Amino acid sequence: MYSVPAPPVVPVALTDGDASVTGLLHECSAPRAALALAHGAGSDATSPLLVEIASQLARKGVLVLRFNLPFRVRRPAGPPHRAHAGVDRAGIALAARMLRERTDAPVFLGGHSYGGRQASMLCADEPGLAHGLLLLSYPFHPPGKPDRMRTEHFPAITGPTMFVHGERDPFGTPDEATAALRGITAPSRLVIVEKARHDLGGGARPAMNETIIAAALDLLVPDA
Repeated sequence: MYSVPAPPVVPVALTDGDASVTGLLHECSAPRAALALAHGAGSDATSPLLVEIASQLARKGVLVLRFNLPFRVRRPAGPPHRAHAGVDRAGIALAARMLRERTDAPVFLGGHSYGGRQASMLCADEPGLAHGLLLLSYPFHPPGKPDRMRTEHFPAITGPTMFVHGERDPFGTPDEATAALRGITAPSRLVIVEKARHDLGGGARPAMNETIIAAALDLLVPDA
């Protein structure tokens, strides 16, 4: 029996003004959807979770760009600066435009934690930029501070949105996530990954990976 070969992965470097992103494009023939996938505040595009998701989705016909946000391009370690969040969003927009130039398939934005939050804020500001959102471990509030919800922009989200959230994530309980989604008028769905924390298993737990990939495919290629 022959295994299905992995789709090609090619390096990408993009710059527009102050925003620069670098990453890896998981190619596929005749993509049914495309996804720009950003990392969290403490990681980069080599995150095992992002690698696993991108690899699996590419095998299912999704063109995926996993990329380093501008703050990570500037320095290899350390958290993002709040004052530069707009530049990070500009980097996400740059990645989305690149995918739109490569395919006529619907383009989605997504990311883990900080990357997903910035993608959602960008889509709230620019509704026509992407078809929808894949948000992994969305940081609904800082750990231990449920009074500081980060959902003010949710009513402005107009595209279908999939939230994939760990049952034990300190950035938001399942009940808090469920309540927050009521602020989105566009189609939205919450998938809870049992026993998972903020890293969603880190890409190393097959059962969790299956749940994440299935949720992503429900959003990206619902008719498959």
